[in-house]
Amino acid sequence: MPKVNHPAHVDGDYFVDYEEKVFEDVKAEPGQKALVTFHTVAFEGSIGFVNLLQATRLQRKGFDTSVLLYGPGVTLGVQRGFPTLGNEAFPGHLNFNNQIKKFMGEGGKVYACRFALQALYGHGEPSLIEGIRPINPLDVMDLVLIHKRDSAVIIDTWTL
Repeated sequence: MPKVNHPAHVDGDYFVDYEEKVFEDVKAEPGQKALVTFHTVAFEGSIGFVNLLQATRLQRKGFDTSVLLYGPGVTLGVQRGFPTLGNEAFPGHLNFNNQIKKFMGEGGKVYACRFALQALYGHGEPSLIEGIRPINPLDVMDLVLIHKRDSAVIIDTWTL
């Protein structure tokens, strides 16, 4: 049997060249918008959190960025905690809440569909993280259409 003669990896080792950037660092032109939509359940996969990070990155690149939570996506915007709201039961338990707060703190806008909030998931507007704007279900399509009309960058997130 062949013998492995390589030392074990240790903290601080590099596996890839993380410094090389292949493409230009695109920044928003004045007035450019971005919309990231979420039709995904919190904690049912990584896409909800990953695209919250993408929304934050778009905001930092200068895009006027909005997040739309609709259908099961509203579950990303409700307050969490255990045993009380705001208490992290385990590391990462509040990752959605913390990232949404960071995004809004940097100027991003978050909208949540009132229909999904109440009819589908049994929450009222007081359940939302402070700063999230509840909207009429008829506004969901109009928000997307406004962004399409304005030639915005749009990232749609669907899972289930």
